[in-house]
Amino acid sequence: MSESKTDAGAPDWAAAAEARVLDAALPIAGEAGWGARTVQRAARAAGLSAADAQLLLPNGPRDLAALYSRRLDAEMLDSLAGLDPSSVKIRERIGRAILARLEAAAVHAAATRRWAGFMVLPTHAPLALRLQWESADAIWRWAGDKAVDENHYSKRAILSAILGPALMIRLTAGRSAAEAYVGRRIGEVMAFEKWKAGLPKRNLATQTAGALGKLRYARPMHQPDV
Repeated sequence: MSESKTDAGAPDWAAAAEARVLDAALPIAGEAGWGARTVQRAARAAGLSAADAQLLLPNGPRDLAALYSRRLDAEMLDSLAGLDPSSVKIRERIGRAILARLEAAAVHAAATRRWAGFMVLPTHAPLALRLQWESADAIWRWAGDKAVDENHYSKRAILSAILGPALMIRLTAGRSAAEAYVGRRIGEVMAFEKWKAGLPKRNLATQTAGALGKLRYARPMHQPDV
């Protein structure tokens, strides 16, 4: 790495280089997928040496995929900048944020389809879960959520489970279908939060687990005898 990249400007160099590589990768990934060859081609197109590409993306396609997810989060927040979240109800805040992220992803639909296929591979499950959690956290923070108890985690867990299916519906069935799906699922989330708020605190963990299972699988999870 050159001396100019090891001084105080290194973080700026890294951010700029990541953006260039991702810009170059998106049209390639739409055809070739999110593999090592795409990373190599995108790095060359961005003007990086092999050594700098390895330094910037040590995990190759996984790092590139993470960059794309975080860019979608940033673009979502940028598109929401003109909206005061406190001016609308909480369910509309969450709905608008999810739809804003879906529209950001749809701009590069071919690359997003290949990205989604890459992320559902079993070997990428931990990364996919982490990125979905980051996206859900960004949405809830923008919406003004300040929960620091178990609500912090349950809200993000439920929203994480909505984001993946919503993206696939947007890519395969279009915006209207995705909007209808998101509206239905947010209704479930709001009902869940209302129900959970009335639970006795001592039973919250057990009953929440059962309710989460019902939301996801449409039937209660088995609860052990106590």
